[in-house]
Amino acid sequence: MMPSTVHGMQFAARAPELRTSPCENPIMGVQRNPSVKPHQVRMQISRLFFAGACSVATIVACSKPAAPPTMPPAEVSVLTVEPTSVEDNLQFTGQVRAYRSVQVRALASGVILSRPFVEGSHVTAGQVLYRIDPTTTDAEWRSAKARLASSQAALANAETVSARLHALLPGNAVAKQDVDNADAQLKAARAAVEDARGGVDAAQKSLSETVVRAQISGQVERTLLDVGARVTGPTDLLTTIDVLNPIYVTFRPSAEEQAEWRRNPVFARAIAPGGSARIRVSLPDSSTFPTDGRIGYIGPVVDPQTGTQEYRAQFENSRHIMLPGQFVHVTVHGLIRTDAILVPQRAVLQQMGRSLVYLVGPDNKVAAREVTATAWTGDNWLITKGLAAGESVIVDGGQKTGPGATVHPTPIVDSTATNAKAPSAAPAATPRDSTR
Repeated sequence: MMPSTVHGMQFAARAPELRTSPCENPIMGVQRNPSVKPHQVRMQISRLFFAGACSVATIVACSKPAAPPTMPPAEVSVLTVEPTSVEDNLQFTGQVRAYRSVQVRALASGVILSRPFVEGSHVTAGQVLYRIDPTTTDAEWRSAKARLASSQAALANAETVSARLHALLPGNAVAKQDVDNADAQLKAARAAVEDARGGVDAAQKSLSETVVRAQISGQVERTLLDVGARVTGPTDLLTTIDVLNPIYVTFRPSAEEQAEWRRNPVFARAIAPGGSARIRVSLPDSSTFPTDGRIGYIGPVVDPQTGTQEYRAQFENSRHIMLPGQFVHVTVHGLIRTDAILVPQRAVLQQMGRSLVYLVGPDNKVAAREVTATAWTGDNWLITKGLAAGESVIVDGGQKTGPGATVHPTPIVDSTATNAKAPSAAPAATPRDSTR
């Protein structure tokens, strides 16, 4: 360095010296004034931190959150319903009844001496079932015969007297009054004989009634009064004989179902006595009775307590498979619907006792519709109310959506193709068949 001269004085020049003053903070880059106190420095630093935090908060608050991704419409399979012809197979609960049931009662009174039949066996008409003590009735019969003999003797005497008097009348040997009296006594004697004969017949019938016979052929039930019991008359039921071949099955459709049948002329003709409707029975072990029956009787009145009407079908029962008192499932076949609407069973939702389906409108919006599902035909529900031809019903994917949602419908098959796949000969009971 070259020396410098100031006002005649010479100084030696030197390089400037870098020195950190105690008032300088090389970390913060803040130069402190020696006159500033340490607590004032801390306050300034706190203000700087606060201002920075507020700036960060302002930036975060002013920034907008990113929009969530939009979910695509749910994929559903829909069925376009179309009317078709289908056999309307209806199920009811039926009860087996004997073709004929005859109560066996005794008209005679007395003690039962013997019971030659075997309980539960087959008996024939005229077979002896009970023998009742005949002592009293036999005595009455003999007494009646004695009265008849006395009347016949009186009649013979009256005839003789009348004949004698009539022979004397032409010669005026007797009075006309005597002849008339003889004729009157003759008529009275004849009437007495007829009365005595009636008494004999009645006594003989009473005597024959001490032997109780089967009036019809059939299966005899257990005896209610056995050997040694006293019979007081016809008020005492001895047993019952049932005819099991053929046999009856009764079932009771509701008044609403019958009203629908009557509105449909085809149904009305098929379900009438002797009509084309076939009645099929499922036994308690789920097997099917080998032959179908036909309706032969419809009750003329509706039961006011149940609102049902009795229908009775007749079946051949040579093997005695069905027995009186059994409860069976009755299916009515042969009722053809020409405008039926069918939807798969999985498309119908059961909620709180109601049947619902999901429909897809022209705008692909989902709407719920309550329907009336009456019977199963194969794998389909028969819908009698709530759906119209051309509407789209959600079959698969309904659990992924709900009313008001937008969906992406994919057609599956139409109802005609579905009906062709569903066997109409395998119906199931309706939910409302219960008391049937």
